Amino acid sequence: MRVGLMIGPERGRYRTKVERLQADARWAEEAGLATVWIPQIPDEFDALTAATLVGAVTSRIEVGTAVVPVQPRHPIALAQQVLSVQAVCEGRLAVGLGVSHHWVIDEMLGLPYERPVATMRAYLDVLGRALAGPGPVDVENELFRVHNPLDITDITPTPVLLAALGPRMLALCGERADGTILWMADERAIATHVVPNLTRAAEAAHRPAPRVVAGIPVCLCADDEIESAVARTNRILAEAEVSPNYQKLLDHGDARTVGDILVAGGEAAIVRRLQRFADAGVTDVSVRVVPIGENREELIGSSKRTRELLGALAASL
Repeated sequence: MRVGLMIGPERGRYRTKVERLQADARWAEEAGLATVWIPQIPDEFDALTAATLVGAVTSRIEVGTAVVPVQPRHPIALAQQVLSVQAVCEGRLAVGLGVSHHWVIDEMLGLPYERPVATMRAYLDVLGRALAGPGPVDVENELFRVHNPLDITDITPTPVLLAALGPRMLALCGERADGTILWMADERAIATHVVPNLTRAAEAAHRPAPRVVAGIPVCLCADDEIESAVARTNRILAEAEVSPNYQKLLDHGDARTVGDILVAGGEAAIVRRLQRFADAGVTDVSVRVVPIGENREELIGSSKRTRELLGALAASL
């Protein structure tokens, strides 16, 4: 199982956002991690712009988005941006896409949130051709009428992963994409719902086994600090739980909150829990470090200890 780190420009301290983002990426590469994953947050930095900044200061590590919503961007506009970022990353970009949630697409952006699977399928028709290499993109389907040339880079392929939660999106992902990127999925949901639907579709389409990237919060701490770590995880990461998409995914597992998915405790406990994710079929983890502490100094120290453990585990998991 490949170990990756979720990074992104943290809120506040605007002047140092780029510096901190690039420093996190450099640390992950030097620590031997396989991937950095950059989320697309509604009120924050554009994930592909962040990927460009990260790609420019690293040379080995894979750079992934987790994930870019498709509805606000025409597929040709997104393809131009993806291919431009890929040229900077020199083939290390993996683009994660999703249809987001009604509270982002409809309530924030005022766009229709309808037929998400059909939307993604039509989008992939265009994007698949656009990412195949220089040349004309000629696609007409129920949503798009595209006749557009592209000549940005001959670096191919660009892996495409989908945020696939339900059975129909998982089937589309297995049929058309390189893997899925998950959040709010515990071991049982992955083993009994995600992996079977995904691999069955991939096998039927005669495609390679898909990647399963699990976003997992992690905190290295003492046993008597686990309760505090769970509480902090639920406080800072619980907004996604209100989404019906995530609620349906939670129904397939044992977790009821993001704190239930948190991997916390000592080194041995963390290794055991991560191994359970690997046994469930996870090929990659995108770790969201959750630090604990009463002040900034303690939070920084907690984050550093968890990161150091990730670096040690990168070669052994």
